[in-house]
Amino acid sequence: MTRPLIAIPARFAATTSALRYAAEVNARALIEAVWRAGGEPASIHPASEDVAERLARFDGVLLPGGGDLAPHRYGAADTHESVYDVDDLQDDFDIEVARQAIDSGLPLLAVCRGLQVVNVALGGTLEQDMGGPEREHRHVVHPVAIQRGTLLEQATGAQKVEASCYHHQRVHRAGVGLAVSARAADGTVEGLELPGVHGWFTAVQWHPEDTAHEDPTQQGLFDALVRAAHDRR
Repeated sequence: MTRPLIAIPARFAATTSALRYAAEVNARALIEAVWRAGGEPASIHPASEDVAERLARFDGVLLPGGGDLAPHRYGAADTHESVYDVDDLQDDFDIEVARQAIDSGLPLLAVCRGLQVVNVALGGTLEQDMGGPEREHRHVVHPVAIQRGTLLEQATGAQKVEASCYHHQRVHRAGVGLAVSARAADGTVEGLELPGVHGWFTAVQWHPEDTAHEDPTQQGLFDALVRAAHDRR
């Protein structure tokens, strides 16, 4: 049986020693998690032309982590000094991918920056910086409580997971129609969904690919995406 084709927007990398030049990349752990789930992961070039037509050949989309969105994308008048790796082309592309996937019902899993992209695409806002080491969620594994009856609960098979986090921003105001599906103990939004939306969509603020190879609850997210992509055929 042919593997469902999963589009993963590539991320720009300024240096890649093995290739000698700047590159477009995706995390190997992310790619392997999709492959383990039975999907065929395919990195796609961040170009904002003809996004709907380009996505039409795919069975699902995975919006991965990456640098920060430009604060003006969600109406901020200034930029916090901690904001990093902003790229207008990447922002344009990711936001359009999120909108097209949701509008067309294409199965969509959004991870870390991906969650923030969906939130901004639907009119939500972000807190540009969560604060110092005692508040930020960088290099941290912490418990996340998952709401009952959500797609996130179905995918992970759990109401509490240990989440590997690497982010200094978080949702401030949720976008139109989005419902919180998970939170950290400090109240940080760790999951978002669109109840009643056509198609399959869930988003997490953490990086499930970090531990998916040894944690079935995290691998379950990729399994659910690929399963939804297969069922859509």
